[in-house]
Amino acid sequence: MPENNFTLLPFLKSLISTAGLSGNEAPVREIILQAWRPLADEITVSRLGSLHALRRGTGPEPRRRILVSAHMDAIGLIVTGVTDGFLSFTSIGGIDARILPGQPVIVHGREDLPALIVAPPARLLPESMGDGVVPLEYLFADTGLLPHEVTRLVRAGDLISFAQPPQEMNGEILCGHSLDNRASVAALTACLDELQYRRPAWDLWAVASVQEEITLGGAATSAFDLLPDLAVAVDVTFAKGPGSSEFNTFTMGKGVTLGWGPDVHPGLHRAIKDIADRLEIPYQLEVMPRHSGTDAYALQVAAQGIPTMVIGIPLRYMHTPVEIVSLKDIYRAGRLLADVITRLDPAFLDTLNVDKPA
Repeated sequence: MPENNFTLLPFLKSLISTAGLSGNEAPVREIILQAWRPLADEITVSRLGSLHALRRGTGPEPRRRILVSAHMDAIGLIVTGVTDGFLSFTSIGGIDARILPGQPVIVHGREDLPALIVAPPARLLPESMGDGVVPLEYLFADTGLLPHEVTRLVRAGDLISFAQPPQEMNGEILCGHSLDNRASVAALTACLDELQYRRPAWDLWAVASVQEEITLGGAATSAFDLLPDLAVAVDVTFAKGPGSSEFNTFTMGKGVTLGWGPDVHPGLHRAIKDIADRLEIPYQLEVMPRHSGTDAYALQVAAQGIPTMVIGIPLRYMHTPVEIVSLKDIYRAGRLLADVITRLDPAFLDTLNVDKPA
């Protein structure tokens, strides 16, 4: 048997302690590359920067191919100007301005600089703002350096990433930034690790995609390049929290979600649901009546069209520096992926029916 060197928690902590904002994923890609190299038969990087890892199956050539995509990019900030040593910025991806003041960050200038997000005193803000949320245009990053030092080290266009350290909490819960979607990268890595001990017929293309938070360009181009027969997008979804609704949030620690909606091929959904039922892997149904907000939106329309599924990992406080996820759900997502790749007969493709009722 192959040696097992993969341990989920330290790996995930390393992922969320590393920058890798949309369009600038190289730092985190290197960590994933090192983890995937012993688990894959072939690794390449796409022209946009997505990581492609091939694990060859045992079926006869030409083998059917499954692509599983988990985006590795993260939200963050980008410097728009320097005034008297303070940095103005705007967002990369969706960021709630309410959570920014007081946050520790790293400014990636000529060198990495620790900084804090700060707001001017209320008396210096427009009266029309009252006591409301301070918009991004009135917030600044303060490095503590003198103005001439800041001007020398930082320019417009430099990136700013969150710097909250990972925190283990009660009940096998991890808190930190960028768990959207590094949690799913960890689940896909757990799947690759599990497949060392199995002999699936399918070729698996594991993809750590770029730019999901902005363009979906990584998934779209990887699917077009690799042309899989089936695709699965693994991403986080909204976990139940204070004041959350019952119908579109999901209990954290109680299993993955299985997407159902226009981004999802009904035949593939049924097949994966049946495998989860047979193996008693807990899951929750996630209704997605429109764009799923995941790589699936790009995967399913690549080339001639690819039957696609969405698997979700419940996460609280999405798009903040204090996202929370259950390690149990990450393990479950990895196991379900491995079981689908192992147990789904490639002949299933010949019977795939988009019109059969759920």
